[in-house]
Amino acid sequence: MPKNRLEAFSDGVIAIIITIMVLEMKVPHGNDIQVLRPLLPIFLSYVLSFVYIGIYWNNHHHLLHTVQHVNASIMWANLHLLFWQSLIPFVTGWMGENHFDGLPTALYGFVLLMTAIAYFILQRAILVKQGQGSPLAGAIGRDLKGKISLLCYALAIGLSFVNKWVVAAHALYVLVAMIWFIPDRRIERALQRHGE
Repeated sequence: MPKNRLEAFSDGVIAIIITIMVLEMKVPHGNDIQVLRPLLPIFLSYVLSFVYIGIYWNNHHHLLHTVQHVNASIMWANLHLLFWQSLIPFVTGWMGENHFDGLPTALYGFVLLMTAIAYFILQRAILVKQGQGSPLAGAIGRDLKGKISLLCYALAIGLSFVNKWVVAAHALYVLVAMIWFIPDRRIERALQRHGE
């Protein structure tokens, strides 16, 4: 089956996820700067999650650019990825509303970890269909960025439970976002090498 429906569905779900996140930010009552202060944690968690959703959308686009046709395994793996992404608004709101406390921060990291694992599973499903000689296989290589991300998420989850280290957990989430903020050009280069 062509990939167009899978791409369109994924784009629609991601757009809804972003919409849900922004709707969670309630308009304050009052017209001075002081009414915005309590919203700062909510806004910061929204910005971080918006960046993460943008990163996944960008990389998902590049990943599906390597695919001509999808099968049931790829479709289910994609749904698995969208499931974990759909939980990001909930954990974003919980973490922001609770001013980055330990348990909400740990659950935020858990959802990010599971989203990263789901993305890895989607990559594997595509590789199984395409084979190890595909442009995607060459582009992924050892996937150092992916492995560093998983390690940072796991470490951040653990740090979230130690009060004095919660800030370090947030720093790790920001670090992973910074690692991936520049679009991953490996797939583009691999497709150029294969003349696609």
